[in-house]
Amino acid sequence: MKKLKIFLLPALIIFFWWIGSQLNIFNDYIMPSPQKVLESAYILIKKGSLQQHLMVSLYRVLSGFVITFVIAFPLAIIVGLNQTVLKYLMPLLQFIRHIPPIALIPLLILWFGIGEMSKLSVIILATFFPIFLNTLNGIVNCDKNLIEVGKVYGFSKKNIFFKIILPQAMSSVIVGMQLGLGYSWRSLMGAELIAASSGIGYMIIEAEQLSRPDIVLVGILTIGFIGCIADYTFIKITENLKFFNTEDFYGGSHY
Repeated sequence: MKKLKIFLLPALIIFFWWIGSQLNIFNDYIMPSPQKVLESAYILIKKGSLQQHLMVSLYRVLSGFVITFVIAFPLAIIVGLNQTVLKYLMPLLQFIRHIPPIALIPLLILWFGIGEMSKLSVIILATFFPIFLNTLNGIVNCDKNLIEVGKVYGFSKKNIFFKIILPQAMSSVIVGMQLGLGYSWRSLMGAELIAASSGIGYMIIEAEQLSRPDIVLVGILTIGFIGCIADYTFIKITENLKFFNTEDFYGGSHY
């Protein structure tokens, strides 16, 4: 019953949307009815175009996310373990963090052209700071008392990192990954503004140019739905991560 409650508000919104369309409160040209959106979604799925656009967008988002994680995660660890580097690097990173990736699109086109690299760059720039800053926060705010306990028991620097610091930072890392993937999706429209010929963002932009708000809504709802699936996946990963904590590493057999 509790799980069904999360669908109550969306169901009410769809109901009032439907009522408004039936009573002609909404202009069908601007806000098409739920039936029209469902029909358009069915046609796009039947033709296979929605799946095709979705797969292209998923490839871009996941590729950008993986590349970002490979860069941001180890960089955050290096900076977090070296406080001197952190003091010099953070002002520059804070400056870059406040620059919207979309503002860099003209420069990225000049550097990388209109190919996939410029699109991936937008996603990477949008995804980098959530992963980097959350991982850094987890590393820097590790319980220093536990580190001292590890030193008392003769742990090497490697063991202190893998058995104390990293397990404590993992919850922050997962949050950073969740936020990063969300930012990847949010930057998708900006990425696919760069001379794209496929992808959900391209489908939405093309539909807007053709005055097809029903297809625009199909694209928007698809992005939202996939984003919810990603969030749910990360929530489940976080829940299953409970065993991966410091206490597991400090059982009797580990002393």
